[in-house]
Amino acid sequence: MELETAIWVGVSLAILYLTWQTVSPVLSPLIVAVTLTYILYPLHERLSSKIGNRWSALLITGILTVLSFLFILGFALWINDVKYSLAGYVNTFFKWLLGLNLPAEAYDFLQRLSRAITDRFDAYVLGYTYSLPKLSLQVIVMVFSFYGVLVNAKAIKTEVYSLLPPSNRELAVKLINRAGETLHQVLRGWLLVSVGKGIAMAVAFSLFGVSNVGGSIAAGILTAILELLPVVGGWMVWLGASFYLFTSGMIGHAIAISLYGFTLVSPLPDIFLSKRLGRRQWGVNALVSLVGIFGGYIAFGFVGIIIGPVSLSLLITLIEEWKRAKNTKEQIAS
Repeated sequence: MELETAIWVGVSLAILYLTWQTVSPVLSPLIVAVTLTYILYPLHERLSSKIGNRWSALLITGILTVLSFLFILGFALWINDVKYSLAGYVNTFFKWLLGLNLPAEAYDFLQRLSRAITDRFDAYVLGYTYSLPKLSLQVIVMVFSFYGVLVNAKAIKTEVYSLLPPSNRELAVKLINRAGETLHQVLRGWLLVSVGKGIAMAVAFSLFGVSNVGGSIAAGILTAILELLPVVGGWMVWLGASFYLFTSGMIGHAIAISLYGFTLVSPLPDIFLSKRLGRRQWGVNALVSLVGIFGGYIAFGFVGIIIGPVSLSLLITLIEEWKRAKNTKEQIAS
């Protein structure tokens, strides 16, 4: 019996190893596919009630496919301009930030963060610039995975809950709910709004002649990054652009981009969205999101923006559950 158990354990480990080796090269597009499914599922539900589940999934997947290959085209055309412009923006921002009277620990952390962001971005650019077929393949995997997850979302949810262990089902449900709350906070709230502001800023840089297409995209990326941080935000980007235009003698454009940025980027949108995005403040939640997003990015790349906050929120849930169980035992013992 023990020999049979050992054999089955060995077979199971071998299967898990082979599965991991098969899935790991496409893990990033799979995570992106699941993330996009989570973001777009409310839209899918509304469309499904009108045109059916499968047609809704096909329509959304078709739009995503077109946008994805437009992204590949833009990547091939503008990635070098984006790289150099973003590096310049990031260096300027961190140079200003490091010039403030900061504690030594904060200064060292910001220096490491600046280098890590630049190095990670360079690694991504180099990895894909010379291998556009690899990027195209990952996009194809992402699109097909997105359709499969979207059209079978309810069945997948039912299957996941059916696999929960009966002995620790309550804890497993808490972990799933906490992951869902974090995804909702980070993706449908914080990250989605930040990306929207980044797109608005990219349009502004191109519209008002601040930079070329690559520089405008870089400004949008920087805006999205700054919007993830407490206190600072996209207002720093449009303020810098306004100052640049003003000193260049383009006073009308400087005023226009200031009004545009104030109205569509920051801080006016934050005033209207503050109630709906109430967790975006100084405190534990903001700290967890901040550490999770940037720590996840440094460790795992762009998908780490998703992995980091979710993993930290699950860790907090486990700690809270452990403390609750400990307190319960102490109360029973007393």
